[in-house]
Amino acid sequence: MADMTRSRALRTERTTAQIIRAYRGPALFSFGFRPFFLLAGGFAALAIPLWIGALLGGGGLAGALARDWHVHEMLYGYTAAVIIGYMIIAGANWTGHYPVAGLPVMLLAGLWLAGRAAMLLAGPDKIAAMAIDAAFLPLFAAALWREQIAARNRRNLVPCVVVALLAMANIAFHLRGIWPDLGPASERMALGVIALLIVVMGGRLVPSFTRNWLVQRRSGREPIPYGRFDLTVALVTAGALALWQWFPYARGTGLCLMLAGGANLVRMIRWRGWETWREPLVWSLHLGYLWLAFGFFLLGASLWFGTAIPATAAIHALAAGGIGVMTLAMMMRTTLSHTGRVRRGGVMTLIALLLINGAALLRIAAPFAPVFVAELLIASTVLWSGAFLIFTVVYGPMLATRKTPRAGRA
Repeated sequence: MADMTRSRALRTERTTAQIIRAYRGPALFSFGFRPFFLLAGGFAALAIPLWIGALLGGGGLAGALARDWHVHEMLYGYTAAVIIGYMIIAGANWTGHYPVAGLPVMLLAGLWLAGRAAMLLAGPDKIAAMAIDAAFLPLFAAALWREQIAARNRRNLVPCVVVALLAMANIAFHLRGIWPDLGPASERMALGVIALLIVVMGGRLVPSFTRNWLVQRRSGREPIPYGRFDLTVALVTAGALALWQWFPYARGTGLCLMLAGGANLVRMIRWRGWETWREPLVWSLHLGYLWLAFGFFLLGASLWFGTAIPATAAIHALAAGGIGVMTLAMMMRTTLSHTGRVRRGGVMTLIALLLINGAALLRIAAPFAPVFVAELLIASTVLWSGAFLIFTVVYGPMLATRKTPRAGRA
């Protein structure tokens, strides 16, 4: 009995590197980011055309693929998959012994897929669909908290809080049928915590990646290091998003959101993103952050100027622009980095990043041009799907195989 206890203790104390070296299964499940990035890319390429086709074409799909499905699947389906894929990497770095390979990854990926199927095929028994979909985020949040507490790592609790809040928001979203007010509140909460995660983590990663790129080219000019100004911007943004959650239509909230947008813009300028114009995997991160800052400002302005600035344009500046561009660029860079490839973007990477930024621009423009809204939505969908199809085709083999070339550009 004592031997069994010691054996279990040794298994739980293995480091991430030891787990990966010992793994002998399919390469796709050798690290958690692999299946989740691949699933997220493929799902994003298919989900938006499905939704736009149902929206514009009507018919039998229009009922199943209503607005709620679209909102839910982009926030709690696609974006959650990217966050979890990245958190598995970050969690391993923070604690050194996160269970990242094999069966745990298969089970998590299978649960995510089951949630997508349940949401798409949900019939009269929506309780079953809710139970299947809502299980994914709480399960991962519990695992992430367990590892952080075991490692006594207090510096990286913000992502744990974000995942937990996202799990709570998803449950609230499913309860909107009982308490209708929970529907809009859960959408604001999810969008807010995801945006805040980008502000907190992106605010450290983007200037770090920029600095590394500039140092390699001996530029002599570097981003301003993280300091009190960055912390102040993060706190101002968190406060504005909290006000938006509780007072979503107040003019004071709008003023705070515009202030947060301006502060994040100033913060981004300090990172000298224009110096990285030769490398799409770096400048795209700056552009994603710019969309986020613009989205904050546009959302605040919509509370002041009413129909002159449609709220849906601001929401898509945050979602399609900030979240979409940032997550795609981060998935690309992370895939190259963690499969041993050169972290440089080639022609196909450049095309994909141009496409997704074009998709965001057209989607934001659509509410301002109601006469051409159908054409703009279709064009935006084509660009969006093209971007994620390129990611799936070009980066998918990297995620699914062990082969590591010495050089090359995606």
